[in-house]
Amino acid sequence: MPSFPYESLWHERSVPSVANLARKDAEEFLPLGAPAKPRTETTLYPLSGANRALANIRTGIPAGAAVLVP
Repeated sequence: MPSFPYESLWHERSVPSVANLARKDAEEFLPLGAPAKPRTETTLYPLSGANRALANIRTGIPAGAAVLVP
């Protein structure tokens, strides 16, 4: 993959990698998360509101993931 500035790609702040994660590592790690009771937060946008969703993401309005629904 050629090098390019990742901030140009959807204004990403980081590009995490899981390339060095072995299946056994994941099997041992995932049960540790259950006691922490992680919560996910999503904000739903109609497909016709995709531009509004992107604008909100740029300003940090939605907490968690912005999800487009038909």
